[in-house]
Amino acid sequence: MGRNNLLGAWGEALAADYLRKKHYSILESNFRTRMGEIDLIAADRRYLVFVEVKLRKNADFAMAREFVDSGKQRRIRTVAGFYLASHPTSLQPRFDVIEIYAPEGLETRRPTINHLEDAFQ
Repeated sequence: MGRNNLLGAWGEALAADYLRKKHYSILESNFRTRMGEIDLIAADRRYLVFVEVKLRKNADFAMAREFVDSGKQRRIRTVAGFYLASHPTSLQPRFDVIEIYAPEGLETRRPTINHLEDAFQ
């Protein structure tokens, strides 16, 4: 596994742990279709949440959420549609972004985590 893949997997694991502590169940991680991928799919009592995880060393260039542009949002919505077609639910779908800032990469002791709920509005 390359360093970027390792970093991405670490970021997604941090995001999943964060969500579990907020009483979400993690239903899927790295849900893939030919149209794209969703990093995490989680649920609480009200929402089925499609989560894009963005890991950055810092926000000097841009906030991590700014890398989830309209094209990326469209791809995530399309993949979410595939998921919902095969996993019917009464939960309200929601699209979140979790930003993780890790200045020392994998060596970062306390990464900053920002959870942006309903981020595609």
